[in-house]
Amino acid sequence: MSDSELWSEIEKYHEMLPLSLRQELFEKIKQYGLTREEALAVIDEAVKRYLSSLVAPGEAVGMVAAQSIGEPATQMTLRTFHFAGVRELNVTLGLPRLIEIVDLRREPSTPLMEIYLEPSIATNEQEALRLAREIELTTIETLCKSVVMDYYEKSIILELDPEMLENRDVSVDDVVKALNKIKGRKGKVEVSEDGFKITFYTGLEDLIKFRRMYDRVLNLRVKGIKGIRHAIVKPVRDEQGNLKEYVILTEGSNLQAVLSIEGVDPKRTKTNNIIEIYEVLGIEAARAAIINEIKRVLDEHGLDVDYRHILMVADAMTYTGKVRQVGRHGVAGEKGSILARASFEVTVKNLVEAAMRGEMDELKGVIENVIIESRPIPIGTGAVKLKMRYQGPMGSEGERR
Repeated sequence: MSDSELWSEIEKYHEMLPLSLRQELFEKIKQYGLTREEALAVIDEAVKRYLSSLVAPGEAVGMVAAQSIGEPATQMTLRTFHFAGVRELNVTLGLPRLIEIVDLRREPSTPLMEIYLEPSIATNEQEALRLAREIELTTIETLCKSVVMDYYEKSIILELDPEMLENRDVSVDDVVKALNKIKGRKGKVEVSEDGFKITFYTGLEDLIKFRRMYDRVLNLRVKGIKGIRHAIVKPVRDEQGNLKEYVILTEGSNLQAVLSIEGVDPKRTKTNNIIEIYEVLGIEAARAAIINEIKRVLDEHGLDVDYRHILMVADAMTYTGKVRQVGRHGVAGEKGSILARASFEVTVKNLVEAAMRGEMDELKGVIENVIIESRPIPIGTGAVKLKMRYQGPMGSEGERR
């Protein structure tokens, strides 16, 4: 069968099958070199399976999606897993991670990033290590062997670790420069002759302020990106064991700052912080992240959930143009029905506020009709309104609904 004949056979179903599915059918049949009879049989089977997968009109898709994800979620174990086979980084998975995603926590309990490099340096280990050092947050505390508070002179004595300075690619001048930014008018910084002992005279008299200054000095950023506590370089290999590229895995996340670093591939770099993705890349990227994160959690436990149910959760959380949690401050709390809102949480508050505003419930959803009783729920057969003609008692024709 020629390509044009094959495409014309597939195009007979253009009103039934979406374009992407028709194109995939065309490519697969060509790839396997099927005969005309085999190709027609495959097309018929594809049409049958597609039609059988469609949702019936009036089906309660939201409830089915909730059950489809909620039931297997109860089978998950409550534990954390090591990230991608790397011992140093832990990642929250299972039910706690699923709750984090749908509750849209401001920051995950274990924020992580996968930083991919530009193709030109992706296989260069030294460049990957250099970027990791540039990204990893280095504070004064990290670089010190010991930190002593001198209460008499109100000074902080820092003993620097030469090995750590070399490891983090930081000089003593970098430390002094960071301290000079917070010394104030009365403070001063002195460096010993060997260069590894720094005395920071705060110039403060108040003990409470002195103590706060000590905490501030320890957490003072010398180098790196705020929020990224740890960065390691991991080689990625193909099935034959050959090196494909190096990837930087980080504990902590700061997507905007990382994407601005030269050498980082912005198209592939990922974070598990959905709010951050929304703020930096927008609502479509946040929707894709919600789908990928839920799928990853379920796949880790070998749970097979229909992809369309995951899409529905992501769509419900993002269709307004903003990301919203599935809770009383988001999807459930912003329903149009007063009774649906009241049935979820804070019942009295919802009813009182609706009464004060004079709101009206049109009873269009499932929950409110279950509460009211005696009304058909508008799903399935309850969604159908039947109109018919009938013969009246005297033979006259009338209408009945």
